[in-house]
Amino acid sequence: MHRNRTKMWAVGVSTTALLLAACGSSSTPSGSASPSHQAPPSVPMAQSVGAGEGALNIVVWAGYAENGSNDKTVDWVTPFQKATGCTVNAKIGNTSDEMVTLMKTGQYDGVSASGDATLRLIYGGVVAPVNTALVPNYATISPFLKDKPWNSVSGQMYGIPHGWGANVLMWNPAVVTTAPTSWSSVFEASSPYAGKITAYDSPIYIADAALYLMSTKPDLKITNPYALDQTQFEAAVALMKTQRTMWDKPWAAYTDEVTAFEHGTSVIGTAWQINANIINADKKIAVDTAVPTEGATGWSDTWMIAAHAAHPNCMYKWMDWITSQKVNDQVAEWFGEAPAQSTSCAVATAGFCDQFHALDAAYAAKISYWTTPTTDCLDGRGPICVDYSQWVQAWTTIKG
Repeated sequence: MHRNRTKMWAVGVSTTALLLAACGSSSTPSGSASPSHQAPPSVPMAQSVGAGEGALNIVVWAGYAENGSNDKTVDWVTPFQKATGCTVNAKIGNTSDEMVTLMKTGQYDGVSASGDATLRLIYGGVVAPVNTALVPNYATISPFLKDKPWNSVSGQMYGIPHGWGANVLMWNPAVVTTAPTSWSSVFEASSPYAGKITAYDSPIYIADAALYLMSTKPDLKITNPYALDQTQFEAAVALMKTQRTMWDKPWAAYTDEVTAFEHGTSVIGTAWQINANIINADKKIAVDTAVPTEGATGWSDTWMIAAHAAHPNCMYKWMDWITSQKVNDQVAEWFGEAPAQSTSCAVATAGFCDQFHALDAAYAAKISYWTTPTTDCLDGRGPICVDYSQWVQAWTTIKG
């Protein structure tokens, strides 16, 4: 994801929803056991931040640690290095599973993790709780991103929120001439777009089916698409198997979906907003996006510090820097996401925060953010839910 995306958010966006989803987990898991809701391993939390150690090794989504090499006008790493003396070495993680694997090597100080990786890192003892008092900019992070199931345990934060968004429905209006308002257009066997529907190639995508069932099959009593008992899970998997018969092919790399739409093999499916923005910028075809009436899954990325970080002071300094007013806006506008820092909207390009609903708590509440499925149900029902390892196994079966 090294494509120049400066101001890409403004190109060809939907009037219904302008939200970009970050990259997620792949269909090849890290092999770690799914976490439980019992106490995570005891890992010490920093009590102070001293002088930087001179280096910082981090695992990041592409676009989160720009140093001017992709675009000389886009650089928040060099000023950080000058201010702190911490030389940044960023390793791109292409999927959440890859990020988990990289962090388990012990070679990195921190990671920009999505919610389908965070609990695995927390319960695996790979990351440490974060002392938010040592991150001054945390105070003005949007409250609706704090103390959530994917970034905290029992009221203890395990990271600093970075940016967020929804997974949208995207379609080619030249083919899908009536704008869809429901996910039924990709999940129901009666869909007129069978054979040209695309899906996100990841076990976590099963949650999208569960979200749809929350509205269409209330008798299943699903309250959280990541907290599924066996009956609920089997229903979601069955729906996915129905959708599987209508796929063009699923996509994991965002460029694959762009190509499929531009070539016409896919005309509708789940997407990240940046996929739509790139397609509309290329001008080979045009696409629209929306968040359907049932809502959407989504993501909230979190900066986490390694349990045994070699450069903990530099990592704390980075977490404060990257969530500062100007820098968090720079990242959000470059990448195409809602900033976590509420004060960033004061310096953002006119209209940006409104289009991304950056300060809209009610809108944010409609998104079901990626969270690692656990045996102890995330909705509080106890140890009766299907954990992530079973989601991985089911996804393999769905894909065939």
